[in-house]
Amino acid sequence: MTLPTQLTLLRIGLAFLTMALLFLPGWPAKAAALAVFIVAALTDWLDGYLARRWNQMTPTGALLDPIADKVLVLGLFLAFVQLRLVPAWMVLVILFRELLITGVRLFAASRHVVLAAAKEGKHKTISQMATIVVVLSVLLIEELAGREGIAPGLQSSLTWLMEGCLWVTMGLTVFSGALFFWRHRHVLKDAVTH
Repeated sequence: MTLPTQLTLLRIGLAFLTMALLFLPGWPAKAAALAVFIVAALTDWLDGYLARRWNQMTPTGALLDPIADKVLVLGLFLAFVQLRLVPAWMVLVILFRELLITGVRLFAASRHVVLAAAKEGKHKTISQMATIVVVLSVLLIEELAGREGIAPGLQSSLTWLMEGCLWVTMGLTVFSGALFFWRHRHVLKDAVTH
């Protein structure tokens, strides 16, 4: 197994560690969750960089990389819904898009066709990860504020920032999903006719 693929698998493990830390009380756990998530997000860039630099791009890596991204992103978004930090309907739209595209990728893989991530899909993933960093940062700030709470003006700004990031992420998620299905419509046509 190549190092880039090992980093991809590490990202899945870090996703579960981040979620576990998120549900622990206190600001140290929230700070650790933020730090672990940032490391996990960096492995997304590093595994692709190393695979290209060392010419270790494999069909397994091309398939596992987007799945690891989805485990990381969807796991955190679902945890945010559980903690009532983000609206459930937004996460459902993201979840539906991600699972649908993963299903198409797995179907294609069963036909020995690898549908690698496109540039707009990477932008969508970066947007999702940036939004998660913002939400985790806001959660950490609220934990640090403690019983005194955050000043109303700052709380309003943080809420606006989170909502703005969510809307941008939603837009990129839907847009990149539509482009994916258009680009690979022949795979969908093959799935329907067989």
